[in-house]
Amino acid sequence: MYSQMGIITKPLISIGCPSRSRISKAKLDWTKDNPLVKRIRLWRWFGTYNQMPRNDYAFSDYKSMPRVLLFEPGGSSAEVLLYGGKVVSWKNSLGEELLFMSKKASGRVPKGGISLCFPQLGNMGTMKEICSSKNHVKSLDDIPLRMSPTGNPSSVDLTLKTSSNNLNMWPRSFELRLRVSLGPDKMTIMSHIKNTDSTSFPFTISLQNYFLVSDISEVRVEGLETLDFLDNLQQGKRFTEQPDAITFDGEVDRVYTRTPGNIAIIDHKKKRTIVIRNEGLPDAELWTPWDNAPKAVVSGFADKDYKTMLSVDSGVLENPINLKPLEEWKGYQELSVISSSYCSGQLDAKTVAFYAKT
Repeated sequence: MYSQMGIITKPLISIGCPSRSRISKAKLDWTKDNPLVKRIRLWRWFGTYNQMPRNDYAFSDYKSMPRVLLFEPGGSSAEVLLYGGKVVSWKNSLGEELLFMSKKASGRVPKGGISLCFPQLGNMGTMKEICSSKNHVKSLDDIPLRMSPTGNPSSVDLTLKTSSNNLNMWPRSFELRLRVSLGPDKMTIMSHIKNTDSTSFPFTISLQNYFLVSDISEVRVEGLETLDFLDNLQQGKRFTEQPDAITFDGEVDRVYTRTPGNIAIIDHKKKRTIVIRNEGLPDAELWTPWDNAPKAVVSGFADKDYKTMLSVDSGVLENPINLKPLEEWKGYQELSVISSSYCSGQLDAKTVAFYAKT
């Protein structure tokens, strides 16, 4: 049945779900606490018919927004909004949530998760008049994307082409494609931008990742040692990071340039490590408002959200990409969860990346 927004919903019982005969043989207790029942209740696929929802449609809460629910045989799952391709949930094979979503989040632009920001992030790039800070990014969170079914329950393709509805966002013609894929305790996001305009254009781009942590004061970040960074708390002045892992005891807002491509977020209390591996996204932004409540609130977060949230972004920030007509650009981010056995002692980022791949 088609809704007024042009969205169809179908239960995905036939995709990756046991047949009725297998279920009956197992003699499962069909209660709401049964893990299989919980998963079937989640298996819903939002397809497109004719066109996506109108760009001016107002949702009362982001949880009611159309989305794609991804899953893979190992047990990992993710939720991807059709608006902006925003990832609002990513769970590992144990069912543990890995992304932070603010309880204050509501409406069409929930705070947290993973957002694609294009063509401008804050004051990085050539269009500084558009945005001035992290809380004023040129993100796609409120723009509906068209879905192209992949035939695979663990991935989804989303596209955005220039139209009369989004030309006011940026007066350039382009095509953006986004693929979100799940693997065993892994999630990859590939972004693809093509210049369909008659002239060249510059852009910056970022994947804003908000991770759920046990306690920000107990978290360590490795892989950024000795790198140059721009400190946004000191008017963007350039500094060099110390040769030690980064820990947190106050507000941080930095852009690290020319990163090696592997960054590890080590959470001692949760006994897990998240590894970020990038290609085509050379810069990383590290952000926590700490107890700066006014800045947190202005950015859309609650004043206590910082205690269990850390933002580590992947992007092209310092040097904008200049894309000529018909040229294409690709960027790739892979997030991996490492078991607790690799979360003790001084951890080398290359070692973490090795175990993430194996």
